[in-house]
Amino acid sequence: MTGTPAPFTADDYQARMERAARAAADAGLAGVLVAPGPDLVWLTGYAPPAATERLTLLVLAAGQDPVLVVPTLEAPDAEKAAGAPALTLRDWTDGKDPYATTAPLLDAAGRFGVSDNAWALHLLGLQTALPGTSYVSLTEGLPMLRAVKDTAELERLAAAGAAADTTYEEILKVSFAGRRESEVARDLADLLRRFGHSQVDFTVVGSGPNGANPHHEAGERVIENGDMVVLDFGGLKHGYGSDTSRTVHVGEPSAEERRVHDVVREAQEAAFRAVRPGIACQDVDRVARAHITEAGYGDRFIHRTGHGIGVTTHEPPYMIEGEEQRLVPGMCFSVEPGIYLPGRFGVRIEDIVTVTEDGGRRLNNTSRELAVVH
Repeated sequence: MTGTPAPFTADDYQARMERAARAAADAGLAGVLVAPGPDLVWLTGYAPPAATERLTLLVLAAGQDPVLVVPTLEAPDAEKAAGAPALTLRDWTDGKDPYATTAPLLDAAGRFGVSDNAWALHLLGLQTALPGTSYVSLTEGLPMLRAVKDTAELERLAAAGAAADTTYEEILKVSFAGRRESEVARDLADLLRRFGHSQVDFTVVGSGPNGANPHHEAGERVIENGDMVVLDFGGLKHGYGSDTSRTVHVGEPSAEERRVHDVVREAQEAAFRAVRPGIACQDVDRVARAHITEAGYGDRFIHRTGHGIGVTTHEPPYMIEGEEQRLVPGMCFSVEPGIYLPGRFGVRIEDIVTVTEDGGRRLNNTSRELAVVH
């Protein structure tokens, strides 16, 4: 995809809201309650201007029109949202009880799915107004709500992945030795923005022993010749996520370093080749973990093999033992095995993968060989 994609329309948002209401009913829920955050943006196109203690809540239920409860002072912004024509706005003014405004919209004895980032303040307020209601997080109650992407979403994810790929190709041209991790991290962030990202979520630069911490934040360590360096970076472009990892080496690597990198690369390739409709999420993890365990590093693979991605860079489903959700076409997730040797170095290789009708397709396509930088 080139250029800026066509914006989502009111019809797109209406279809998403209808799908969410149907999914809730199928799951035995009375409806879905969505607070400000990624779920609200995905369902309506509306992001309140700032975090606020005032109640904003989208109410979805099968058989009733969508309603967005908003503070009166923010109603003009909500009316401008792309999905606003597909819903009814119901506002409440300061000094009034927002839960009294919301309660008539809900089944007084219903069980509702609630977006994960809803404020406890608001959930407790609803429970006080409607003591017969109960609630479950959307991750638990409707884990597949945003998991299957349509064509337009896949195009955005592919564009974000391509921008991350170009970022990696460009970062290989910069100097590593003698510079602080934080300096290389700034380079990554600048490149992501140059290639179209509106938001940078993370730029992990883990050099030498810091690479053995999977979520090491780039610090003030000076990168040295002989270091293995884990690069993990991503963010949002056109509202959809990128997330890729490659591991590079400053100068020529040792035989052991090459072997560990090869093990991770082979595990990542095997896990990718396992992707196809019908297998369980945990099967992707099992394939990667089995290869690393066979090579003797099983206890040094210390995180899940992958996570979903969409309007956020981390979301369900998760590629981990115990996750029995079956893969279906349109699902997108990372495949990112790693090996971490405390006090020495780490290796991680990550691509975003989407499930196709007969397998999987990578959205990251840079070389997975161990790159030597200077």
